[in-house]
Amino acid sequence: MRLRTALNLRRHLARLWGVAEGNRTRLTYRLELRRSVAHGVLEAGGSTFLLLIAVRWYHAGSLAKALVAAGGSAGLLLTPLVVSQVARLGWPVATAAARLAMVGCGCFLLMAVIPWLPFYVLGSMITMAAASSAVPLMTQIYQENYPEDQRGKLFSRAVMLRIATAAGFSQVAGRLLSDDLGRYPWLLVVFALAFAYAGRCLYRYPSTPLTGAGGSHPFRAMVFVRTDPLFRHTLICWMLMGFANLMMLPMRVEYLANPKYGLVLDTSVIAFLVGVLPNLARLVMSPLWGWLFDRMNFFLLRIVLNLGFALGILTFFVSDSYTGLVIGAVVFGISNSGGDVAWGLWVTKFAPPERVADYMSVHTFFTGVRGVLAPVLAFQLAHGISLAAMGWASAGLIVAASLMLVPEARMGRGALRGKALTEDVSE
Repeated sequence: MRLRTALNLRRHLARLWGVAEGNRTRLTYRLELRRSVAHGVLEAGGSTFLLLIAVRWYHAGSLAKALVAAGGSAGLLLTPLVVSQVARLGWPVATAAARLAMVGCGCFLLMAVIPWLPFYVLGSMITMAAASSAVPLMTQIYQENYPEDQRGKLFSRAVMLRIATAAGFSQVAGRLLSDDLGRYPWLLVVFALAFAYAGRCLYRYPSTPLTGAGGSHPFRAMVFVRTDPLFRHTLICWMLMGFANLMMLPMRVEYLANPKYGLVLDTSVIAFLVGVLPNLARLVMSPLWGWLFDRMNFFLLRIVLNLGFALGILTFFVSDSYTGLVIGAVVFGISNSGGDVAWGLWVTKFAPPERVADYMSVHTFFTGVRGVLAPVLAFQLAHGISLAAMGWASAGLIVAASLMLVPEARMGRGALRGKALTEDVSE
C-alpha cells in the first residue's frame, strides 16, 4: 500500500512538473517574441546606424570609429563579472538582464540631448555593452525554460522576428537619415524606447538565481577552459574565425560610407546592403539553421557556417560591383543566420545545466576580446593595405579554423552530450 501510494504521488508530482514546465516554456517563448521586436531595433542600431552616424555626422577618426564598433564586444568582456555579480547578489537572471536594459535606455536618452562626439562614442559603447553583457543570462534562461529537443527551433523563431524587425527598421531609418541626417537624435530616442520595452518584457520572464560555481572571483569560470579540453579547443578555433569575421564586420559600413573607397553610396543604399539585405537572408534561412542545430553534428555545422562567412567576405570586399556587394551581403546573411543559433546556444550541448551561464560567460568574454581588438586592428590596417587584401587574410584565418574542427566533426553527433554526462568539469 505504501509503495502504491508513493508511486501515485510520484506520478502526480511528475504531471504537475510537466504542466509547470510547459507553462514556463510558453510564457518564455511569448515574451521572447515580444522582446525580439525591440532587440531587432537595437540590432539595427548596433550593426549599422551608430557607426554610420559617427562616420557621416561626426566625421569621427579611426579610433573613435573603432570604439563605436567595439561597444558590444566591450560588454562581452564584462560577462564573467556580470555573471559572478548576479550570482553573488542572488538576483533572478531575467531581473538582472532587465536592469541592464534600463541602463541602455537611460544612456541613449542622454546621447540624444548631448550632441558631443566623445560622449556619443562613450554612450555607444555603454548602450551596446548593456545589451551584450546580458547574453549569458539569456542563455541560462533558454537552458532552463526551453526543452532540449526544441531549443534551437524556439530560439530561431524568435530570431526570425528579430531579423524581420531589424531589416524593416533599417530600411525606414535609412530613408529617414537620407532626407536629413540631423534627425539622428530622434533615432536614438527610438533605441531608448526599444531598450525600455525589452526591459519590461524581461522583468516577466520565469527565471531563478544562478547557482554559485565556488569562489567569488569574477573569472572563476575560466577554470572550465583548463579542465575541459574540448571546450578549450573549440574556443581556440572560434577565436581565429571570430577575429577574422569581426575585423571585417565594421569595415562594411566604412567601405560603403567613406568617400576614399570611391563608392559614394546614398545612406539608404548603405542601410539596404548592410542592414536590410543580410537580414532578409537571415530571415529566410533561420528556421533551417534552428532545425539543423537540434539534429546535426555541431562541429560540422560550424565548419559549414565558417566557409559561408569566408565566401561572403571575399565576395563583398574583392568585388567592387554592385552585384558583388549584393551577393556578398546575401551570403553573409545566410551564414549569420546560422551563426545566431550556433553562437547563442552551443554551450548548452555539453555544459552541465547548472553551469551554462558560466560556460557562456567564458565564450562571450573571448568574443569580447576579439571584438574589441579586431575593429581597432582593422581600421589601422586599412591605412596601409587594401580592403581586398584584408578580406583574403580574413578568409584564410577562417579556413584554418575550420580545418582545426575537422577531427572533432568526426567524433559524431553525440560526442558533446556524452562528454557532458560523463565528465565532471566543475571540479
